[in-house]
Amino acid sequence: MNKKDFPKIHFYDQDFVDIYDKTWNWLSSSWVNPKTNEIAPDGYFVFPNEDKLVIDQFESIFSSFFLVYSNKNYTAEKNLDYFYSKQEENGAIRWKYDLKTNEKIVDDSNPEGLGMPLFAWAEFNLYHKSANKRRVKDIMPVLLNYMNWIDANFKQPNGLYSAPPTASTMHNSPREGTYYPIDFNTAMAINALNMSSLGDILNDKELSFQYKRAYFSLKTRINSLMWDSETGFYHDLDKDEQKLPQKTIAGFWPLLAEIPNADKADALIAHLSNPKTFGTDHPFPTLSADSPEFTEDGDFFHGSVYPAFNFMLIKGLEKYQRYDLARECTIRHLYFILEALSPADGSKGDLYEAYLPCKEGPAVSKSSEDFPKKHYMLTIGLSTIALMIENVIGLSISLPRKTVDWIIPNLEIMGIEKLSLKRNLITILSNKSPRGWEIQMESEKLYYFTINILDQKKKTLPIPSGKCSMLIDKL
Repeated sequence: MNKKDFPKIHFYDQDFVDIYDKTWNWLSSSWVNPKTNEIAPDGYFVFPNEDKLVIDQFESIFSSFFLVYSNKNYTAEKNLDYFYSKQEENGAIRWKYDLKTNEKIVDDSNPEGLGMPLFAWAEFNLYHKSANKRRVKDIMPVLLNYMNWIDANFKQPNGLYSAPPTASTMHNSPREGTYYPIDFNTAMAINALNMSSLGDILNDKELSFQYKRAYFSLKTRINSLMWDSETGFYHDLDKDEQKLPQKTIAGFWPLLAEIPNADKADALIAHLSNPKTFGTDHPFPTLSADSPEFTEDGDFFHGSVYPAFNFMLIKGLEKYQRYDLARECTIRHLYFILEALSPADGSKGDLYEAYLPCKEGPAVSKSSEDFPKKHYMLTIGLSTIALMIENVIGLSISLPRKTVDWIIPNLEIMGIEKLSLKRNLITILSNKSPRGWEIQMESEKLYYFTINILDQKKKTLPIPSGKCSMLIDKL
């Protein structure tokens, strides 16, 4: 396999295939060597800037979810390892660093430089795409010290965490008075749940139990204090534990943590189809459309659509088996990205940091000429690569389990070709043949393939090495 061999995708809409291919080709422009300021594949994945190269915790964690599909052309863990290397004696890891000086970056809105604590979530995903148990063992002390630092400095007597709302990167979101942010507390629950799973991988029962207990404790508090049955939504709290009125995209993080029960989840998910709240033409705005501070211009977090937050929400829908809605919203989101890349008026488009919520095009802010950043590769791959593979084509892969799950919501010509799973290249394609719909597979090693078609047929089969095919009608 040569260096240019990224996995190929097949899909009936060629525009989706083109933007997937373009993303891989354009990613190289964001790998920068901080010493020379030159583009280099052994650099760090950052937004190029001559004055200050900023490495961001939130972007580094999220970008690992699509870099894992690069067939090792790009190192998904490179940025994460930089953050681990900067851990201080007290366990602190800051949200941003200047790569040129290696100095931490903090500001008045976040004096401790606290970021979203999601390293364990990223590492659990990396493990399932690489099966590297040694890495889990090596990074576990770093993750433990980091969680202990957050507990020591931000955990309050009521069991919730008080953190700056800007720790989630939503810097101008109208969350005045927030003392207990819903997104940060949920991120701690997500991290605890994944710390427990990493403990299971290491056969450390004590570690697994410790973090599972922390997860359930947070889940109970979030449900009892932050859920509002009248709005059908999770809200930030003020210092007196009173719910604040704004509905922001932060209220959907609990889906990813599997915090709401079925009834709460239904009420929360209903907002995604409600045009008065989060059911805008381009899913999903970062602020509810019925908020007085919502603007159709987007203005950062006053309604803009950001790929990272869409990824979070769509992964949350998966937790509740809402695969159809997740796929429908992904496809709509991708069409808006395509429109902004190739505008109908013939003007020059690009891949942007954020998009308009109610029509085609990049978001706008009167307070900043630099917004949104163009050619913003750090998070766009979540939509054009990760969601494309996982939610449009519908593949879910676990290397340690040797499993590939394929959820096919409707029969179409689609699939993936030459995806590298460690030292195993796999191809899975669905095609219409004279004998009916057929799935063709090729692999160098045995794996277990679960196919779920239209929620009507589900079957798990061992797929031997070499080429084989199956007829869907015969399942």
